[in-house]
Amino acid sequence: MFVSTRGEAPAVGLATALLAGIAPDGGLYMPAALPRFDPADFMDSGSLAETSRRLLLPFFAGSPLESELPSICAAAFDFPTPLVPIAGSPDFVLELFHGPTCAFKDIGARFLAQCMQRLRGSDSPPLTILVATSGDTGAAVAAAFHDLAGFHVAILYPDGRVSPRQAHQLGCFGGNVRSHAVAGSFDDCQALAKQALADQDLQRSVPLSSANSISLGRLLPQMAYYAHAAIEHLRERGTTLDFVVPTGNLGNAMAAVLARKMGLPVGRIVLATNANMTLPDFFAGGAFEPRRSVATLANAMDVGAPSNFERLRWLYPDSDFLRSELRACAVSDSMIAAAIAGEYKRQGRAFCPHTATALHVLAQLRAGGEAGNWAVVSTAHPAKFDSVVEPLVGAPVELPPALSAMLARPSSAEPLAADYARLRGRLSSLHPN
Repeated sequence: MFVSTRGEAPAVGLATALLAGIAPDGGLYMPAALPRFDPADFMDSGSLAETSRRLLLPFFAGSPLESELPSICAAAFDFPTPLVPIAGSPDFVLELFHGPTCAFKDIGARFLAQCMQRLRGSDSPPLTILVATSGDTGAAVAAAFHDLAGFHVAILYPDGRVSPRQAHQLGCFGGNVRSHAVAGSFDDCQALAKQALADQDLQRSVPLSSANSISLGRLLPQMAYYAHAAIEHLRERGTTLDFVVPTGNLGNAMAAVLARKMGLPVGRIVLATNANMTLPDFFAGGAFEPRRSVATLANAMDVGAPSNFERLRWLYPDSDFLRSELRACAVSDSMIAAAIAGEYKRQGRAFCPHTATALHVLAQLRAGGEAGNWAVVSTAHPAKFDSVVEPLVGAPVELPPALSAMLARPSSAEPLAADYARLRGRLSSLHPN
């Protein structure tokens, strides 16, 4: 069963939690209890799909999707997530950008789409997937749900605050996907999406669900790549693996926390943020104070009010204990730029600004004497951020075939004021009476 972080909604089964997106009381769904694993349970797992099947089976037990879980995992996880050694170092890069839109968001989005497609009956009314994006989520969700019968996708992104190639991706699908360039920040987009999802009158005429990291269907599968990488490392080197996670809305890091809590060999978790200080200030001992986001080179992490903090607080009600479990380090734009240029000079590899944020944090940890084996979570392909990366490395970044194909399509987005009445009208037009 799954319960709301706010405790004012009834517990529900997996199917209800997946389709709803958020709980009726506005909270986020969490498992009422977490299973416990022994690393030995996974030592013979040879693929991410197999690891995810074993990891997620307890959450799917008794649900309509239980028998479908193997095929869901096989369809969603059909691309690699390699743990790549960093030359001249004991550390690694966990590459999560080999999916169809070249970002880690493909993993959760494809899994969620596979689940929802199986849960929706042929006679069900169309379901609109409403997603706020700071850059990568929207394209991943659009790709996962594009042309799926019975689904519409409405994307909200902050106009002018995503990279040009990200913006092109967001508007290149057409068909059942509509992209909206919102005059505001990601936080404005997220607030609009939450308001719509909580609007019961709207839901009666326009059934809505979420595919943001607030969705349980995004969170659960993201645990799998942490489990798989940690098991691979344990099998080959006999030790746990520590992670530096680039962090904006906290969904990616939340998955790492849950994997560790369930007994997987995940070691220390350090959050790498940009100049948005909500999380670093809290983990330094301050109050959790959401604020307006500021624009940075690592735009997908430009979040001033991270939604998944609500899940962290539910899991760790004691703030001091939570601070003992995680650390957060802020990285300025100048540091991000220096990391991109420096790592290219040192390794001959280009990294996206978000990965560079984590690489800078790892360098600081090592300079401070931190031991162990660390993996930097690489969340997006650097070619998505060519306008930032290429001037810093002094060379073109080769386009992956999937991204090249998307950039060859026409792209368009509808402008939208950061005004709920305007959004409500747009969503209502998807299902005219």
